Amino acid sequence: MKMQRLPFYLLILALLVAGFGTAWLRHIETDVPLMPGEQKPVWLIEARIDFFAQGGETTVRLDLPDETPGFRLIREQAASSGYGFAVLNDNNNRRAEWTRRSAGGYQTLYYNAQYLPVTRNASDLALGDDLAPKVSEVFWDEPQATAARELLRGARSRSTTPASTAREILKLLNSSPDQNAELLLAAEPDRADLLVNLLNQSGVAARTVMGLYLEDARRRQSLTPMVEVFTDNGWVVINANTGEQGLPENLLLWSRGEAAQLDVIGGENSRLSFSMIRQTVPAMALSKTQFSDNVFSLLGVYSLPIEEQGMFKLLFLLPLGAFVVVFMRVVVGLQTAGTFMPILISLAFLQTSLVPGLISFVLIVGLGLLLRSYLSYLNLLLVARIAALIVLVIFLISVLSLVGYRLGFNAGITITFFPMIIIAWTIERMSILWEEEGVREVLTQGGGSLLVAILAYLLMSVEVINHLSFNFPELNLVILALILVMGQYTGYKLSELYRFQSMRADD
Repeated sequence: MKMQRLPFYLLILALLVAGFGTAWLRHIETDVPLMPGEQKPVWLIEARIDFFAQGGETTVRLDLPDETPGFRLIREQAASSGYGFAVLNDNNNRRAEWTRRSAGGYQTLYYNAQYLPVTRNASDLALGDDLAPKVSEVFWDEPQATAARELLRGARSRSTTPASTAREILKLLNSSPDQNAELLLAAEPDRADLLVNLLNQSGVAARTVMGLYLEDARRRQSLTPMVEVFTDNGWVVINANTGEQGLPENLLLWSRGEAAQLDVIGGENSRLSFSMIRQTVPAMALSKTQFSDNVFSLLGVYSLPIEEQGMFKLLFLLPLGAFVVVFMRVVVGLQTAGTFMPILISLAFLQTSLVPGLISFVLIVGLGLLLRSYLSYLNLLLVARIAALIVLVIFLISVLSLVGYRLGFNAGITITFFPMIIIAWTIERMSILWEEEGVREVLTQGGGSLLVAILAYLLMSVEVINHLSFNFPELNLVILALILVMGQYTGYKLSELYRFQSMRADD
């Protein structure tokens, strides 16, 4: 017997794994939040370029970040009236380019980018390529060459690794008084460039990078020169002023290498400055912006028109309503007027809200039963009786909608979401049930249907459930697995345990 049920158990397990696994993969790959209303912080960075155009052809190039450890580019755009704009990618070197046939006088160009902070991993901290770069040759004048040799001799004696060599060099440069350090700083005031030259002379590959420190609501900020040193673990960043090793969380690497950050052709007196502000935006909007071409997004419903998305939002709630019906009938033992009617009523309640929808449904079914009792005296055939009942139900809904609108209640207009055929068949079935079983059975099944519909409505109206059902439709496989499991249940229902409670007490 157990072997015969093994395929069933495997099917349930496969549905659970497929549902939960696919939902988790969608969350990981597309950053779709698991909870509704989740907000994420983003940095809005604005680069401003000011220069004086000389009246002829003008080309402005701005170096853009290639790799941004700890940050992900969400979107970028430029505000440049009268200029053509493009983002060029040449050998993994991204540059923004503005062009104009003729420009004269004071000019201002803007580049905006939105970055999302992300968790850094080990591969992000080991910046750059994995191949050991060539050490650049350094040429000094004789006095600077002697000072460099003496300073490096002292740094090497107290260091064993490239990173420790860089730190010891900075200590000597920052110590006072030191004639060798003062001489070198007089020849090269930029500590980052000086540190790079000294490291290359000592046989350690190093290069200059430019970073932007992010502080909320700061304006007119400039890039900070940093030094990248090649170690056994890859490139590491060192602050040439403080000697701090590692990449600070609020530092955005803007450019690396010897290429100029700003190149203006046809202009003069150029200046580059940055402004930044920290914002919070919905995580769902970020996911749609970043992963619009992801395979999970292509398989989702976001690409459909809004009208179709609204239809699927209700459609994806149907399995949850079916789960409630199965649980209440199989496990609890509650009687309902059919299986699908409570689900459809609960969906209608989502459109009308609970109280107006409940009142409207009771009025329509009650008046329908009165009309059905009159039709029974006409001895009509079943098809004609149902057709006549549909026409009468439409008239009832129309009257209720018009009366509700006149009284200021717009909920009556949305009653048309109730399926006309289902309501007509429900009235017909309850009428037959009334004749065969009596009023009590009608109230039992009708009240059970309304109770199940209310429970399904309360469950489907939860914001978290709405969010998960629409953004992770594969979770319906989990609901299917639970329905199949309940379909195998053959034990006592909860209502039966209540009925037989007196017999257990007697024993």
